[in-house]
Amino acid sequence: MSRRLRNSLLVALLLTATLAITVLVGKSPPLAARLLPESDGIIFTNLRPVRMVTHFDRKPVPHSSEYQQFIDATGIVFERDLDSVAFGLHRMANPNGPNGPVAFSEVFVGHFDGQRLTHYLESAATARETYAGHQIFTIPIQVPSQISSQPSQMIPTGRLLRVTQLGSDTIAASNAPTPEQIHAILDRYRAGVGFFSGSSLLTGLYPEVPIFSSFWGIGAVGLPFSEGGHVTVLGLHLPLPDSTPFVASLRYTTGLHLRVEQIAASDSEAAHSVQRLTTLLDLLRRMQLLQGGGDDQQAIRRIADSLKIEQHDDRAILTAVIPLDFVRSLANSSPKLASSASGIGSEMGHR
Repeated sequence: MSRRLRNSLLVALLLTATLAITVLVGKSPPLAARLLPESDGIIFTNLRPVRMVTHFDRKPVPHSSEYQQFIDATGIVFERDLDSVAFGLHRMANPNGPNGPVAFSEVFVGHFDGQRLTHYLESAATARETYAGHQIFTIPIQVPSQISSQPSQMIPTGRLLRVTQLGSDTIAASNAPTPEQIHAILDRYRAGVGFFSGSSLLTGLYPEVPIFSSFWGIGAVGLPFSEGGHVTVLGLHLPLPDSTPFVASLRYTTGLHLRVEQIAASDSEAAHSVQRLTTLLDLLRRMQLLQGGGDDQQAIRRIADSLKIEQHDDRAILTAVIPLDFVRSLANSSPKLASSASGIGSEMGHR
């Protein structure tokens, strides 16, 4: 075999191996999601591509006083320092309890000053626990009083936030009523999670998430919008129970593509969902025609026009294309997108 042919074969093998590894990593769930405990739903956001497209981290951000105190103490600015976050959603038996209908377990990956964060947690915590070689800090959550004449007066919610640092770039937290969930995260971290390991929900449904999706949700992702057992968005009651399993994703290819799959119990139930959602979509489109002609309204109209609802066997599938200009506008008008998505800063600030 000639030297040139041997070199060509070597290059081809290296390219094939690189492509195989890229596909393998692309189909592997993100580490933050693999660390989550068993849950009813999982939501994951990769903020790096959003930051690259919108540059929201470069915009001046008006912070609440509680969030600003958190920034001053830790040096962490979520819209700048957070790269990705995974939420595990836990249905609460009592939707009227301190957590409402859902509690959250969270894993944050980014750039953090571990020493400053530890000092902050030590000052905020009312209890500590050592588990699997890590310190867990328990912080009671308080919110501003709605009836006091003193705006700064805080009232307890009965909710606890447990926080631990997994590594120099990873933080875990949970506001579940018991420490079981934060312990499970630490157990997974200590055991070392493989590329395709994770909770039963993750291993069961993540393979259906389109590859390289920047945002995705699986399972009962309607739980945060639960009202009376049904999903409510912007005051609009969707004809779906909050326990409905979904595979939802946002992926950037030629544009920003939204795909939401409802996993129905049968083909006939999927057909019924398509019929109800199509009726709702027609109503929304009529409402859009009555709105003004501003840039945002035109973008929303374009999104509404791109919406399609189809049935594939036991799946009711909604797809849409979201203009990037609209995403940039949304990020500019809501510059706290990353910080409010994470929730940890405001919850720890409301201690």
